Amino acid sequence: MTPSPPALLIAGHGTRDEAGAEAFRAFVRELGDRHPELPVAGGFIELSPPPLGDAVAGLVERGVRRFAAVPLMLVSAGHAKGDIPAALAREKERHPGITYTYGRPLGPHPSLLRVLERRLDEALGTADGREDVTVLLVGRGSTDPDANAEVHKAARLLWEGRGYAGVETAFVSLAAPDVPGGLDRCARLGARRIVVLPYFLFTGILPDRVRRQTEEWAAAHPDVEVRSADVIGPEPELLDLVWERYEEAVRGDLRMNCDSCVYRIALPGFEDKVGLPQQPHFHPDDDGHHHGHGHHHGGHAHAH
Repeated sequence: MTPSPPALLIAGHGTRDEAGAEAFRAFVRELGDRHPELPVAGGFIELSPPPLGDAVAGLVERGVRRFAAVPLMLVSAGHAKGDIPAALAREKERHPGITYTYGRPLGPHPSLLRVLERRLDEALGTADGREDVTVLLVGRGSTDPDANAEVHKAARLLWEGRGYAGVETAFVSLAAPDVPGGLDRCARLGARRIVVLPYFLFTGILPDRVRRQTEEWAAAHPDVEVRSADVIGPEPELLDLVWERYEEAVRGDLRMNCDSCVYRIALPGFEDKVGLPQQPHFHPDDDGHHHGHGHHHGGHAHAH
């Protein structure tokens, strides 16, 4: 008899914005509707219900013993590298007998680049051409230089072959340049038409902050045309990509990037992170939470 396929567990970051959290939960439900042949669940590592531990417990209650976990994240920062693997290891201790594989983050996949291009077209509307349009791609921002570099990679890939005047990069938190600084850079480079493109999956507090800061900068620079694009959203391409990451994890085709990871390689200024032990990122609503909000040491727990 052919064994049933592993269940699919979606791991999200979490947000204090209820609309953003519900967008994630609706996305998980849509994946389940698309794939009735296997159990699908999703949870957050912080800020929003349900916590990841509850999602795992729900799968176990449904008789699941094997699952593949996919981080619903664009870049491989501390959460994807350390917090989620540590949380999964903790769940394995809580539920003896379960096994799992861990997929890789979404990354600047060509299908997501097509969605970003679509968001830019929507923001530009019927405006003439792209050759004088500078795009400012705004990522979440991280203390992990590798994660920030992945946003720059996405910006370069978005620029290639699409006819924009340029694609610059900024971050809404934890990394420079910030949104006003990124817009200043675009203007100094001669941009007169700018579209600010949030590199986020769903709506939330940080994408709202990007739009608000963009509007404030635009009001102070009336000589520059500035528009705001929307987040990626629960597009069919995103649903397909998550399934692709699930199938990779099931096959064992993980291909995670370790070449510039601060937890393996001594990068300048981050030498103290090499080899640090990983700690679970405790969700405040997690049933096993007894320690307050755990500090993050992202010891690399790649599945290979």
